[in-house]
Amino acid sequence: MPIEITAENFEQEVLNSDKPVLVDFWAAWCSPCRMLSPVVDEVAEAHPEIKVGKVNVDEQGELAAKFGVQSIPMLVFFKDGKNVDSSVGVVTKSAIEKMIG
Repeated sequence: MPIEITAENFEQEVLNSDKPVLVDFWAAWCSPCRMLSPVVDEVAEAHPEIKVGKVNVDEQGELAAKFGVQSIPMLVFFKDGKNVDSSVGVVTKSAIEKMIG
């Protein structure tokens, strides 16, 4: 199950994670985000080798700004604390799996 990522736990959960981390930037009012959310949940269940987190951009504006989030949903994939890939908009499960590769 995805974990909630905040400015307070970002360093511990993402940058210092011993696993690669897929972060979903989303908002409650965003219908494409609601479409993507179950797909991200499926990826989280199917891939225990990665950590999946969600950032509510309305509550975590600083984090969203730090990663230049202009449009949501936005997925960012971190490996060894570095942003290695990202996508914007609704994507398929296979596209996400290719990203986490």
